[in-house]
Amino acid sequence: MLFSIGSLGTHTVKVFQDIKLPVNLEMEDASDSCFEVPPEGSGAEQPPASSQGNAVGEAENGDAAEKPLLPESSGPVQSEEGCDQMPPQEQSILEEQEQSSLAQWEQPEEVRREEQTSQNSALPENTASGTVTESMTEDNETIRRTGPNFEKTMQSENQEHFTGKVVQQDYHMPDVITVRVQTDSDSFQEVVVKIERPTYNKPFLGGFRNMRTGVEFHNAGSQTRCKKRPNKGTQSFCRETQTVWEKNKPQQTRNTTSTQMTKIGLYVSNMTDKLISPGKYFTAEEYHKRRLEAVIVLQKYFRRWHAINVVQNLREQKRLRLLWEAQEELRKKNEKEEKLRREYERKLNPKTREDFELLYHDLELWMQEETERINRTLTGAERKAALCALLEQEAQLIACFGRHKLNANEENQHKAILHLLDKCAQPKRWKAYDGKITEMDTQDMLRARELLEIYRSISTKDIPKDERTDVLLTLRCTVKEHECKLTQEIVELIDREIDLISREVKECNLEGLRKRICTLFLQYIKIPKVNPKVAGLLKVPQDPLKLYKNVYFCHSCENYLPSTEFLIPANSHTIGRCRLCYNLDNEARRRESYLKYRLILENLRKSEAGYQDDSQIVFLVQLTDLQYMIENIWNCQSALSAWGELYDLVMVRWDKQHEWSPWNTILLTKEEADAHLKLCNLQEAYEAAFIFRIKQKHIRAKNYFAQIPAMSSFLHRSDNQANASSYKTHNSSMKSTEVKEVH
Repeated sequence: MLFSIGSLGTHTVKVFQDIKLPVNLEMEDASDSCFEVPPEGSGAEQPPASSQGNAVGEAENGDAAEKPLLPESSGPVQSEEGCDQMPPQEQSILEEQEQSSLAQWEQPEEVRREEQTSQNSALPENTASGTVTESMTEDNETIRRTGPNFEKTMQSENQEHFTGKVVQQDYHMPDVITVRVQTDSDSFQEVVVKIERPTYNKPFLGGFRNMRTGVEFHNAGSQTRCKKRPNKGTQSFCRETQTVWEKNKPQQTRNTTSTQMTKIGLYVSNMTDKLISPGKYFTAEEYHKRRLEAVIVLQKYFRRWHAINVVQNLREQKRLRLLWEAQEELRKKNEKEEKLRREYERKLNPKTREDFELLYHDLELWMQEETERINRTLTGAERKAALCALLEQEAQLIACFGRHKLNANEENQHKAILHLLDKCAQPKRWKAYDGKITEMDTQDMLRARELLEIYRSISTKDIPKDERTDVLLTLRCTVKEHECKLTQEIVELIDREIDLISREVKECNLEGLRKRICTLFLQYIKIPKVNPKVAGLLKVPQDPLKLYKNVYFCHSCENYLPSTEFLIPANSHTIGRCRLCYNLDNEARRRESYLKYRLILENLRKSEAGYQDDSQIVFLVQLTDLQYMIENIWNCQSALSAWGELYDLVMVRWDKQHEWSPWNTILLTKEEADAHLKLCNLQEAYEAAFIFRIKQKHIRAKNYFAQIPAMSSFLHRSDNQANASSYKTHNSSMKSTEVKEVH
């Protein structure tokens, strides 16, 4: 604690903080929170500074009002705590003087004014122009502050007052003084106070001034230096110093004003006055009750608004859900109708092998239904006659299918030839770093494109005779570039057709000649020396030695064919029959349609190619293997919903982290497959019974495909991966249990 001594000017008193100071000191004026400073050059009397209560009582009685002072009006500061210990006689004298002063202030205001007037008249005249003479209480205050030297101080001050001269006497405060402090009701303690003398004048940092007497009261807290915190050596931060907290707090201050009223000789207009009548008084309970009721009303309206929004959102979601379901139903219905329409068109105009498979499959179904109907309704000779008629109808339908097949084969052959020539004429393409595709034409490609255009012109029907003649002359110039027996025959046929056209022979009589020209020209195009680009697209290699590799004998048609022409199911131990023999046997006996299984296999291969993880097993599985899996293992239905329409079923991975295999697959509908591939944890998504059934189907698939040598290596690899994953799972579970035991 630091205190300022008024008699020393800028000197500072420092009290050691080793001893805890009590609130009540021995002297009455030691508990004051403000310091009294007499203004320089003022002639008014000052009240005794020994007690702050006198000054406060004076301000409360209305004799003087305190208001804050500006820092510019700073003056010397007086302290009441830096006094020395006094003898008992002096202390009794001071107490009597204080009691007399208190009795004086307790008198009525008129009596005090008369006494003050009489005292002021008794003072010498020179005191009005010189330094203000202090009262007896001030002398006593000076006696208490000077300690043992109070007699000399009293004499010097009395001489100054009565002689009418102002004498400036220097006083030197000792460096160390002793203060007696009351620590308890009956115990006292002496505190050693060290005097500090700064070399600068302490500025005024706030206080109050008695407007009647002019006495300044300084704030002790603003006049003392704050204690510095010890330096810890580390820079620390806290939220209070890093952020700004603003708080608005209203405060009511005292404001003493005067009001002018109408009296004799003074008129105050009341035109601007307002008559205010007091309203009903609200207690705190009524006010809070009213606020609570208002809050409840607001909550009711807010909850109503919130409930309306929730209901509207639910209604909108329901509407969107119903709309989506209706759209899905409509989409499925349209897809089914479109599928039936395509199948009907394919059956009316069959062009591919799958179309004829559908025809023969429907024929077999129709035959079974009719045979069952005849056997159920007819007996004896009527039954035999009906069966014979049914057999004749079947033969007629098969003959009709054969005629359609011949026409379709002719069209397909022409399309296949054009496709082959078009592939030869395609330019080389590659994608640049910026994503653009660059095309390049070589000399061989330009040659193949020229031959393609000539072949299209030669094979086109119903063109004028002049254009036909120009096309034949162009063909003649082209084939003459290479002299051989084939080109000579083509030239002879071209000359014959030109001669017949000049003789105006009918076009129906020229069809055979034109077919011969097209066939020979196609043979000419397939020569690698004439068309170098066709060498890599021919099925039959030019080198005869390559025919001895991967060539097998078909025991049904007795032809030597490459390995790609044989279907090798998983349960076969020999090569067996070729594809053509299988198709012929199917058309004659079973008449099954593999279109649905083929679509499932194509969709499966496309989806696996999209993963781009080098999956190989899906390209080793044949159509017959997939049919066996769907029919015998998955029972031609979805594993979840048991949907039996094969057009709507797809095969996807069971665990999408590993490549597809017969022991890592599941048969689902398209919607179920999309939802299944979005799952992250199969153990949490499906029940244990369902997972057990799927694992059983996977074991059956492993037993079936273990017969294929190419599949066995993938099977062993998948077993090793499964063992490794199970080992990791077991280790992780063991570690978790160990951690639990440690905890």
